[in-house]
Amino acid sequence: MSRLQQITKGQSLGARALRSGGLTILGYGGSQALRLASNLILTRLLFPEAFGLMSLVWVFMQGLNNLSDMGVSQSILQSKRGEDPAFLNTAWTLQVLRGVILMGLTWALAAPVAAFYEAPELAQILPVVGVTLLISGVFPTKKDSANRRLTFGRITLIDLSAQLIGLIAGVLVAWQTGSVWALVTSAMVSQLLQLFCYQIFLPGARNALRWERPAARELIHFGKWIFLSTAAGFLLSQGDKIVLGKFLSLGALGIYNIGYFLASFPWLLGGMVAGRLLIPIYREKPPSASAENRAHLHKMRLLLSAGLFTLLTGFAVLGPWLVQTLYDPRYELAGGVVVLLALLQIPQMIALTYDQAALAAGDSRGFFILAATRAGLVMTGLIVGAAQFGLIGALLGYGMAMVLAYPVVVWLARKHAAWDARHDALFWVVGLCVGALVWILHQKTIFALSALNLP
Repeated sequence: MSRLQQITKGQSLGARALRSGGLTILGYGGSQALRLASNLILTRLLFPEAFGLMSLVWVFMQGLNNLSDMGVSQSILQSKRGEDPAFLNTAWTLQVLRGVILMGLTWALAAPVAAFYEAPELAQILPVVGVTLLISGVFPTKKDSANRRLTFGRITLIDLSAQLIGLIAGVLVAWQTGSVWALVTSAMVSQLLQLFCYQIFLPGARNALRWERPAARELIHFGKWIFLSTAAGFLLSQGDKIVLGKFLSLGALGIYNIGYFLASFPWLLGGMVAGRLLIPIYREKPPSASAENRAHLHKMRLLLSAGLFTLLTGFAVLGPWLVQTLYDPRYELAGGVVVLLALLQIPQMIALTYDQAALAAGDSRGFFILAATRAGLVMTGLIVGAAQFGLIGALLGYGMAMVLAYPVVVWLARKHAAWDARHDALFWVVGLCVGALVWILHQKTIFALSALNLP
């Protein structure tokens, strides 16, 4: 068998990882291309306030998701019973119950959230969008099984198709109404199509309601720390919008959100690749087992980090030009957001792969300690930075939090023999060089963000 055939058809871990990594990058790239197309069309049909409003909706929805996540998908990926129908059906039952509860909470909390953010439209939007939590709760475990086996082809095709059709539906509603309901429609249509296609086109048995006590105990024991970790992860990923959403106008928040959409591309791509690939790789080839495993992981990290740092540098250098080229003048200040957020991702990029080693080893407690440390530092940095220096200070506080969390990353990585000192040293130097270059090029663009300052 030739080298190409080994990669395209082989069943070794390396061949499956290469195929899965390629499909993940292809799928994510296609997804972001569709999101960008949707963004460019809808920013011309809607006002910045609509994007600010929807960013608050997704903060609330993400909060409910994260504050109730029992780590079912991660359990299926790492458990020895991950192929057992009784285990899978018990996991699915937990997810369905969770979806029902979350939808009810969305309906109950819609009015109080609308009052807190002084945005009456949220009282009508949140109950409708809350249905998506129920829809995602009944997604079949066939999707998690495909991720466990590193077979992503059909999932990638389904996700891109559903996103495309949702985009078309949203544009049609925006064209007719010019309202924020276009964004709601797009999300609802995409979710419903994903559910239908996962059920019909993914291989495997259909799920049924079942409660097997040993499976439930395993899921809950592993998931209790994931539950706490995802609560911390919510503050980590959405803390900027929680803080800024209270003080910025909806228009300014919408401009910030456009910049965040562009700047987050490298980080979200890296997180998706790491999340999909590394738990199976760490499970089958743990770095503590041999020097050979550590050497393979070192090569993989270098390749992944080199690609992601190239993307990050591109966005940091070209951010203002991208915004000026793609968007109308109302969104010009988003260029500074792209620049600053791209730079703040550098510490996260360096430490990207280590937390997955803990999950693969079943160490959800260690994973939680790292997530909680990051969340506490991030919220402190955002609030103190915003109070002292406005929007720029809030974002710099976020970046400083990621630097201060690095020693805890090293502790967790060393615990599982996963720390790669050569890799980290190299990319800290690369990160400092990128930061210096971007500072020279875009000082004025960054300081212009004071126009979006907190009152």
